[in-house]
Amino acid sequence: MSEESKVTTKRFIAGAVCPACSAADSIKMWDVDGVPHRECVVCGYADTLNEQGQSVPSELGTRVNQIKPKTADPQVQAVQFFPNPKLKKKTD
Repeated sequence: MSEESKVTTKRFIAGAVCPACSAADSIKMWDVDGVPHRECVVCGYADTLNEQGQSVPSELGTRVNQIKPKTADPQVQAVQFFPNPKLKKKTD
């Protein structure tokens, strides 16, 4: 059997509840190279499981994989207020 003709069997897991939408009996699971994957057919949630059956977290946010903040508008200027010395309270 060649690699192109291999078909991955996806199976529904009875009683499984989706962690995203809480829909029951909507999780299908399959293995790719011995790594289990699961997907919800209701909301589209998908993840990969590790050896213990725990969900593998997605990539942590870093300054490299996040959207850059917008640069300041050159038309906008900062304003700094100083106290008016004429409005100082008199000390008795």
